Amino acid sequence: MSDTPLPQATLRADLIERLAQPRVYDLAIIGGGATGLGVALDAALRGLSVVLLESHDFAKGTSSRATKLVHGGVRYLAQGNISLVREALHERTTLLNNAPHLAQPLPFVMPSYHWWESPFYGIGLKMYDALAGKAGLGPTEFLGQARTRACLPTISEEHLWGGVKYWDGQFDDARLALVLARSAAQLGALLVNYCAVTGLHHSQGRVDGLSCVDQETGQTHEVRARCVVNAAGVWVDALRQMDGEAMGRASKPMVAPSQGVHVVVDREFLPGDHALLVPKTADGRVLFAVPWLGKVILGTTDTPRNDLAREPEAFADEVAFILEESARYLKRAPRREDVRSVWVGLRPLVKPVEDDGNTKGISREHTVAVSKSGLVTVTGGKWTTYRAMAEDVLQKCEQAGLLSSLPASRTAQHRLVGAPAAGVATVRLSQPPGSHLYGDEAALLDSLPGHDRWIGPNLSEAMVRFAARYEYARTIEDVLARRHRMLFLDARAAAAAAPAVALILEQELGLPQSVEDFLALAQRYATLP
Repeated sequence: MSDTPLPQATLRADLIERLAQPRVYDLAIIGGGATGLGVALDAALRGLSVVLLESHDFAKGTSSRATKLVHGGVRYLAQGNISLVREALHERTTLLNNAPHLAQPLPFVMPSYHWWESPFYGIGLKMYDALAGKAGLGPTEFLGQARTRACLPTISEEHLWGGVKYWDGQFDDARLALVLARSAAQLGALLVNYCAVTGLHHSQGRVDGLSCVDQETGQTHEVRARCVVNAAGVWVDALRQMDGEAMGRASKPMVAPSQGVHVVVDREFLPGDHALLVPKTADGRVLFAVPWLGKVILGTTDTPRNDLAREPEAFADEVAFILEESARYLKRAPRREDVRSVWVGLRPLVKPVEDDGNTKGISREHTVAVSKSGLVTVTGGKWTTYRAMAEDVLQKCEQAGLLSSLPASRTAQHRLVGAPAAGVATVRLSQPPGSHLYGDEAALLDSLPGHDRWIGPNLSEAMVRFAARYEYARTIEDVLARRHRMLFLDARAAAAAAPAVALILEQELGLPQSVEDFLALAQRYATLP
């Protein structure tokens, strides 16, 4: 068992009461995705007073829609971005150590269909190993035909020469976001979801607070802070514009959103515990097939997008690309009717000085900027480097004089809520959801009413109650999309479970639940363009 405190209940009334109390925080964070939550935990560990506000649910946006990989970035190595790869490989190991129940090593195989592919890609992956050094998860291996087929039992064998096996990691992104939030809360940080920031306060040319509204009651609150961090992901530009207008100047947009589409199919299309990576498809893109929580994720795309929809929809040509390219490499090609769920994430890529609209060439590195009023904006980056991004944000706050004499960051050695003791075996993330995702809180889960009553695939009554009591869940979607990943795994199964989830949430929260709204959302996840 870990030595972390017992979990705190996330009673909404208590959170709102704390929010209403007049005080000046050291840090106010806008945005409850990977970046904002990482900053909250780092700041709380350094002893700062922290409030974080999220307009929707934690990880509602990009941070729950990743390809589920904790990786150094093989394609970034091909682009020559050695510093980004080295940092990401270091952070990969830190994350796997601090949340082993939610982030684990994963072997990948690149199949070779031309004689030159194994040596060509193998040399690059040996460089990947070298950059990882002691943080490596396993050596790159050259495989013959037989071993390639053994690792990827359903791989297309026509013209197959062999393959290259290498190691990266995978994780449950939304559940990781939740344990970051809960870890920060255990240290005294106040985190409130469904609380939208509606304005920024300025005094003598400096931003010193914000206005927010409780989305459930419509009640408004004023928050004062020495430093305000804009970590709103693809939506950072709206806040920067708000800041600029208050100061009588225009703010140039920072973000060029890129859309990534993921298609989920059953494990029969790729059984086993190895992921498939095609580094260069017919049009030069990368294709992944990743075993995850009992299903297989196929993806992803990289398409420029101008709008910022909360629920972006896949384009027909993106889904066609994923299915057509999968058919080139799998014996049995997934068809449209085989798709269990399709979901889309918007990546907040930082615009280059001269933007040609092509997001493939934009750096995936993050950017931290401080406006003349002192608003600190962070965007870009990726999940793997969330912890390093948080360190950079707080360093920038200190350099700008917004926070003074900060102690060193302690997040590198801080194990997250639920992390089992070192050496305790965990079930692989390729297996269906279960109590293993709760780490050393599995016993607490099993103590709740309904731990042996199942209301959907791998979803117990107790899991819903746990989500409501300890994980900030407020809606059916919160439970079925992010606490339990059923919406992302099988949209039709999630729709079937929704009425039972609604009844439990109404008991736990005293809030009416709209089954109809969730069914409409599930239909979108189940429908291909």
